[in-house]
Amino acid sequence: MPVRSAVLAAAAGAALFLPAAPAATAAPTDTPTVTESVTVDRTGRLAADGTVTLTGTYRCTAADGAVFVSSVVRQGDDSSVRHGIGGTRAVCDGKEHRWANTGTPSADALKPGAAHVEATLMELRTTSGLPLPSFHALQDQDVKLVAG
Repeated sequence: MPVRSAVLAAAAGAALFLPAAPAATAAPTDTPTVTESVTVDRTGRLAADGTVTLTGTYRCTAADGAVFVSSVVRQGDDSSVRHGIGGTRAVCDGKEHRWANTGTPSADALKPGAAHVEATLMELRTTSGLPLPSFHALQDQDVKLVAG
């Protein structure tokens, strides 16, 4: 039984440190937790001239630099081709806000129907004089592009 004695001795030694650990307190259950997020609406608009409008919501907390919601869309068999669809300046105050990005990819690049959108909530933080990206949230969403 030497193994049992060694395990008991280790457990007893570890127990000596437990009273020194600070007590964890739980947050009140009625306090909402603010998280950073970005969503994409399930329907995007495709105008007759090829202009695409994508929308959704975002929420972010404090930021040191400029924050933007950017979006790309891809469609069809060649899903490796992504089309950038604008960017919206974000306000990081912990509240939920709407975003809308508009862009016109190359002629006939997109058609009404199923597509996939990636939206990114990204901050440009200046480090050593260079603006570098810091990502707050990302959302991948299947959408339907509708004429209109």
